[in-house]
Amino acid sequence: MRADLALLGANLVYGTSYVAARLTLDGIPPAALALSRCVIGAALLLPLARRGPVFAPIAGADHARIAAMGVLGFGVAFALAHWGLVRSTAANAALLIIVEPLVIVALSPLMLGERLGRREALGGAVAVAGTVLVVLDGIPGVTVRLAPHWRGDLLLVGSAIAFASYSLIGRGVLRRHASTPVTALSILWGAVALAPLAALEWWGGARPTWTATSVTGMLYLGVIITALAYLVWNWALERVEAPRAAVFLTVQPVVGALLGVALLGESVTIFTAVGGAMIMAGVYSSRAREPEVPAPERERESTHR
Repeated sequence: MRADLALLGANLVYGTSYVAARLTLDGIPPAALALSRCVIGAALLLPLARRGPVFAPIAGADHARIAAMGVLGFGVAFALAHWGLVRSTAANAALLIIVEPLVIVALSPLMLGERLGRREALGGAVAVAGTVLVVLDGIPGVTVRLAPHWRGDLLLVGSAIAFASYSLIGRGVLRRHASTPVTALSILWGAVALAPLAALEWWGGARPTWTATSVTGMLYLGVIITALAYLVWNWALERVEAPRAAVFLTVQPVVGALLGVALLGESVTIFTAVGGAMIMAGVYSSRAREPEVPAPERERESTHR
């Protein structure tokens, strides 16, 4: 129950990130914002991780997996998400993040050995059809107008796939190591991956404009979303199967799309609404039915007591 509440809370908070990022990107370029989020998150979590007794033993293959989590789940995912948001809308970003649980459910049999049944396959097909509706803002071969922000939407789909890789790679690591050092190190690796992109962006003339909105947004995304929400997500992922955790991601599009409409004045077409509903229905029907898995018995750091 505690893990379920943690997953629900984390995804409610994640749902606010799309509007926050969209507003912040008006003042801070995409790669620079992504890098700042990782630097802030790592700066907050690394001192906490080093206080625990399980930081030092992480090495070898698990450290390589943590590096992959960071490069894909923070570096690639944040860069694609911000580039996509510049070219699309916060509402679409929130709806398309639901591709993440679809990828988790689809790849769990290959990467985690978790069985994919007929119901899961059917739900995945419905979710894919819904994704096509959202990206194209219409029915291929029936409606003639493509959404003006389809390029941004495809970047957002790529971001969701990269986010999914974080959970898939991290599931096994989090069974062996506590969530704080894993989260901190993966964020640090994300910063390493993003540094060259931010440097190229700076070299090309894209510089931050420091306003109250951009600074507040950067701090919110770095502290609340990147550090705290990911820490809560990983804590819960220690305790439940990845496909079950993926179901809670359906909270994000509801919160994000509503905030995009309410705070940014974004419009949601009938195709976007129907497609979003199909995606959420498909993912929900694909949900895992395994019971909650207790956290492995090991010594926890003080922040988990």
